[in-house]
Amino acid sequence: MARRETPRRPDPERRSERGRAREVREGSFLGRMVRRLIVWGGGVALLAAIGVAVAVLITARSLPSYDRLKSSQAGQMIVVRAKDGSEIVTLGPSYGKWVPYARIPAVMKDAMISVEDRRFREHWGVDPIGIVRSVMVRVQSGRWRQGGSTITQQLARNVFLNNSRTFDRKIREAVLAMALETKFSKNQILELYLNKVYFGGGAYGVDSAARKFFGHPGDQLTLEEAAIIAGLVKAPSHYSPTADAKAAVDRARVVVETMQDAGTITPAQAAAANFSTVKLAAEQGQNSARYFTDWVLPQLDLVVPDVDQPIEVWTTLDPVAQRAATSALQANVPGGVQGALVSVDRDGAVLAMVGGTDYVTSNYNRAVNAVRQPGSAWKLFVYLAALEAGYTPDDRVVDEPVTIQGWSPRNSGGTYAGPIDVRTAFAYSKNTVAAQLGNEVGFGAVANMARRFGITTPINTQPSMVLGTSDVRVIDMVRAFAEVSAKGTTVVPYGIRKVTTTDGEVLYSHRPDVQQQLVPTYVAAAITDLLQTAVSTGTGRAAQIGRPVAGKTGTTSSNKDGWFLGFSSGITTGVWMGRDDARPVPGLQGGTAPARAFAAYMKVATAKRPPEKFETELKLPQWQLEPDDEAMQANPDDYFYVDPDGNVVNQGGRRAGDDGSAEQDPAPAPQDENDGAPPAAANEDFLDRATGRQDMARQRPAAAPAARPRPGATARPLPPVGNPQP
Repeated sequence: MARRETPRRPDPERRSERGRAREVREGSFLGRMVRRLIVWGGGVALLAAIGVAVAVLITARSLPSYDRLKSSQAGQMIVVRAKDGSEIVTLGPSYGKWVPYARIPAVMKDAMISVEDRRFREHWGVDPIGIVRSVMVRVQSGRWRQGGSTITQQLARNVFLNNSRTFDRKIREAVLAMALETKFSKNQILELYLNKVYFGGGAYGVDSAARKFFGHPGDQLTLEEAAIIAGLVKAPSHYSPTADAKAAVDRARVVVETMQDAGTITPAQAAAANFSTVKLAAEQGQNSARYFTDWVLPQLDLVVPDVDQPIEVWTTLDPVAQRAATSALQANVPGGVQGALVSVDRDGAVLAMVGGTDYVTSNYNRAVNAVRQPGSAWKLFVYLAALEAGYTPDDRVVDEPVTIQGWSPRNSGGTYAGPIDVRTAFAYSKNTVAAQLGNEVGFGAVANMARRFGITTPINTQPSMVLGTSDVRVIDMVRAFAEVSAKGTTVVPYGIRKVTTTDGEVLYSHRPDVQQQLVPTYVAAAITDLLQTAVSTGTGRAAQIGRPVAGKTGTTSSNKDGWFLGFSSGITTGVWMGRDDARPVPGLQGGTAPARAFAAYMKVATAKRPPEKFETELKLPQWQLEPDDEAMQANPDDYFYVDPDGNVVNQGGRRAGDDGSAEQDPAPAPQDENDGAPPAAANEDFLDRATGRQDMARQRPAAAPAARPRPGATARPLPPVGNPQP
């Protein structure tokens, strides 16, 4: 029988020893890991600390000097000056005067430290306690309500970095802050900060903010004013006293409470703070001159495109003229109606520009941006085209009902004067005569004339265009009239005379444009004659100012727009009035409110200039002389023509032969019955054959009207333009 062995039971003591050995082995492994982590962590931390220290030291060595930091600016400051050098407005960052640390009021320093960085004197640029406190508030409230940036970090960001919220930027900001603390003292850092921090409205530094909001220097701040300024740093646009006084005061009260908690002021001082005594400075440069600066400043990208340093822009604006323009417009514009005025000197320099009745209410510049129908002021181009085509102010026309391509214009009042001269038709703005002239010279020719004189907006060539149905800009119309004043030569409006640095270095200087002759001088003289008559006896009589004035009124249908444009003593001015929604304005006509505003302004603008007599004497070219005069200047036998076959035909009826000799025409022209009189240049039968009009000659009536009426001739209608209305 096999022997059964009993299983051996493990020895409890031996089992316990093995467990303890295993625990010892495991414990030593965990211990080693912990120790390794501590060692490696400490090493990494040490390396990181060394790296940060090296970075801080290297950054500190590369930082600009204190004097260079004082002179550095964030952004470009632009000072806009008028013609006389006076300051119109300062745009972009404004830094005011540098206030040294010793002169900064204690309440200003205490207010800023209390509200922005209470531990400013204890940390080394970065405040770990402030960061932890910010994180705890974030956890409790669910959003970031308290920043952890120190004053030094804010200074680093304002001077060297941007406002992006990236981790990389925060690291660089921290390094820069510690570098600043390494290189400069706390007082220097606070001085830099208070002279460079942004307080809104373009104001950088306490002096600029104090002058902008309170009208006095930054070294004269009271507790209440310091609290308002310190409260702006958190949200400059939201807490600006000029934008929301209540929000600014509420924020300032929080600053005062914070100062009390920090122990920089006593409870009694905090209780005595009275914000009702704070007087805010009036806003400057926010009215009519801003229309001009809004037009001028975008041009800097063209004249000085790559300049980012502070500059001064010396403009053409005349402060006296600008004030007169604003007053003239506001005093004459009807209620609920807008207006615009542009005035230029003889070289194109803009002396005054008003784009609306009030810039604060509406900054839309109607002088350069709005497009409106010019009404009868457009007749300037109609009559220019007619004068260039051969008409003179004394030529006779007929004011009568006409129809052109189904369009029947009518005069204001519905009356017709019958036979009148061109001068009278223009002076009294006869629509039917303008329509006939436009039809005769061609509507395309009128459009071309307008383009020639600087109209930049689209132009239609429908018959009604002669009455100003194409939209135009005020400044373009003023340019056209200025070019007439300049005897038909180009005039380009401009607003910048020169651009300099704040040290006086000239970066740009205006150069006159090369003048081009747009129309012959006799045409310019003739249209000036018409424009002067329109003011002296016609629709523009309200624009008289006691010296020679030439101009034209303009009124659109239903009195939606009223215009007056004219010139005197080298100054050209245009006035427009109307509603922005283009609704009718009862009683608005170019010869009423716009003409009166023109006169009120021009009396001031021309006061220091001598009166100038216009050159209206016509010096016609040779081709416009009368036929009898032409006959005395050339031999009629010298005329020759080419027949339909291309053969040269002499006046005497002989055709040149191949050998150069003259052949006798088989059908010689009959001799003039008036023997002894100068022979005609060419008789009708000869012209018919020479031009291939034989068939037309058989159908031609016995007499045809002349191409253009002659001075002193009897009154007659213009060439037929349709079926006249009864």
